[in-house]
Amino acid sequence: MSTHLLSPDNKLIDRYKIIRYLNEGGMQQVYLAEDSVFNRQVALKVPKTASAEKRFERSAQVSARITHANVAATFDYFDLESRGYLIEEFIEGGTLSERLDKQFGLLDPHLAAHLFHHLSKGVAASHRAGVFHRDLKPSNIMVSADPGLTSVKITDFGIAKMAEEEIADAFKDNDSITGSQTVMGALPYMAPEMVLDPRGAALPADIWALGAILYQLVSGNLPFGQGLRAVPAIVAAVLPPQPALFVAKDQFQPLTGHLWNIVMSCLQKDPAQRPSADGLVEMCAKLCYSTAERHLGKIDSYGGQRRGKWGFIASDDGTQVFFHRDSFYGDTVTSGARVNFARFPGVPQNRAFPVLPIK
Repeated sequence: MSTHLLSPDNKLIDRYKIIRYLNEGGMQQVYLAEDSVFNRQVALKVPKTASAEKRFERSAQVSARITHANVAATFDYFDLESRGYLIEEFIEGGTLSERLDKQFGLLDPHLAAHLFHHLSKGVAASHRAGVFHRDLKPSNIMVSADPGLTSVKITDFGIAKMAEEEIADAFKDNDSITGSQTVMGALPYMAPEMVLDPRGAALPADIWALGAILYQLVSGNLPFGQGLRAVPAIVAAVLPPQPALFVAKDQFQPLTGHLWNIVMSCLQKDPAQRPSADGLVEMCAKLCYSTAERHLGKIDSYGGQRRGKWGFIASDDGTQVFFHRDSFYGDTVTSGARVNFARFPGVPQNRAFPVLPIK
């Protein structure tokens, strides 16, 4: 992690007061700030390097062209003491990458379908505006803090052109690739054409990235691996096998089958064979997935001598919820394990479906 460029209580252009550092990527640092004019919290982004600085204003103009509920809004841009600052909508929650690492690991098909549907809508809006993201990955997706990931917003359309330049430069030699935080983070989601000719890639590369993200969501694994060893597999575009849970969990059919068809359509080597973003939205609109409110709890009891493959969840709100093993999207049911679940009316207890083990 680099040195923080700003400190709490710094106030920029007598309007944006820094509250705290949030995170950073290969090209920028992100801070939570208070906008005194509109009395709201915003995300303030500042470039880390001179090369990023040169393209920051142009990138801010690009991101401002997209207006959609699933894209983080661009509010402002200004220069101060030869440095550019980008002001974006602040999303209370965290990145999808953080949630996968710290809580989920993977998502059940219903939650994955909800998330992917909204991602597709955001990318479709950007493509209709003529904006190619180039760097779609879980760390560039913000999700709300609630168990159901209700709010989903794509960020950093504005720095995508900078990402393209860094990626193109890095692929000139292996040392540059491994030394670039941007490239190593983007590599698992790169389309073959992004690896072979970054500057020649176009909108279908975003569709490939969405397919790679969807595979990760439902399997917990990257489709082609990570690091330089992923490059040959990406270029060959040999599709990964279906996740084991897809095959084993009949309770989640036909949704799992439809999601797998979407993965395969997105991860076609020939960009012309991939669906458009609008086409993906249409495919998602035909999915039958639950949008029921999600809750958190723990497995209170399961199985035993007097029971079959069923048990009870002790919900965090104090209620007991019945569940069956077939509704559990995981390998092993363990008493005391934390779970994320939706619940429906039942007698004598409400019933849970789906049930997703979490960390």
